[in-house]
Amino acid sequence: MQNLFLDINVLQTLPSSNINRDDTGAPKTAYYGGVVRSRVSSQSWKKASRDDFKARGIESSLRTKKIPSALEKELLNQEPSLNQEDAHAKTLEILKAMGIKVEVDKATGETVTKVLIFMSPGQLRKLADYALNNDKLDIKELKKLGKEDSALDLALYGRMLADSPELNVEAAAQVAHAISTHEIIPEFDYFTAIDDLQPDDTAGAAHLGSIEFNSSTLYRYANVNIRELKENLGDKEDIVSATKEFIKSFVKSMPGGKQNTFANKTLPDYVMICLRQDTPVNLVSAFEQPVSARGKSGYVKPSIEKLEKEFKSSQMFVEDPLVTAILTKFETEIGDKEVNFKQLLDKVSDVLMKAVQDEDDNN
Repeated sequence: MQNLFLDINVLQTLPSSNINRDDTGAPKTAYYGGVVRSRVSSQSWKKASRDDFKARGIESSLRTKKIPSALEKELLNQEPSLNQEDAHAKTLEILKAMGIKVEVDKATGETVTKVLIFMSPGQLRKLADYALNNDKLDIKELKKLGKEDSALDLALYGRMLADSPELNVEAAAQVAHAISTHEIIPEFDYFTAIDDLQPDDTAGAAHLGSIEFNSSTLYRYANVNIRELKENLGDKEDIVSATKEFIKSFVKSMPGGKQNTFANKTLPDYVMICLRQDTPVNLVSAFEQPVSARGKSGYVKPSIEKLEKEFKSSQMFVEDPLVTAILTKFETEIGDKEVNFKQLLDKVSDVLMKAVQDEDDNN
């Protein structure tokens, strides 16, 4: 299959918030262009998109050390006559053959893997089915089954196992750390709490505390290698729908840090999606020189202007995208502006489908 890359560029304003904390509880930050920016890690937004998959009923993988328990449960589900001891022994045999190391959790006594492992329900089902129907386990076949039937999140975000590299899955999606298009100044909320049952003649608070937060206009970016996604999913018919589901989740999801405190769930102000045949392009360099708010007009509009200017400038290095679809309430100077999110998805899906079909016709 020819190269096809999907770029997702998002500008999104957050009010007072702390959606992704560091080890001190402060919002994560980054230095870029010589100033401090608000930052949301790629891992945080990947987790948010995976949670969105689950909320929308899309089968998702398990990322856990409790793979032995999950596999044991699947064996018992497929063969109810199997006793617990035999299921446990069969589980250990399968994992050992696959090169996955286990240990006993000292706190619970439960058998767990030594590292977190990303595995889809379909892979667990296939491994259990194979083990129940074959007295002798073939290592190559087990490892092959351990890579087949990837759920969407596993196909997108990949899997890396140092002890068993044959089970590695190359990620089809790359997600950048989101950063603010402008400099931010950390702020602090000092708060107190009163004991509802304290006597009337007692003054003072029962609890004191403070929370660090900031507000920002974030630039968010992700890309999908369509050829890699096809390789991971193993079915051409899934490519367009899978890409569509990823766009939905990445654009609309948000990490849940301190949501109850700040209720900061917003929607994007601007979305630009490009389908390219040569290379993915992160346009963050538009904001290397931080955006300055014009008077009291905010950061969104000048951020859009800088992003679109950078898009135009980047075209001297790369081929024109097959499609550049945009959704925003603001004026734009590039691409095809869509009326709503559904039309944006349909436009991108139609162009992607045509590109995939043309590739099939040429082969």
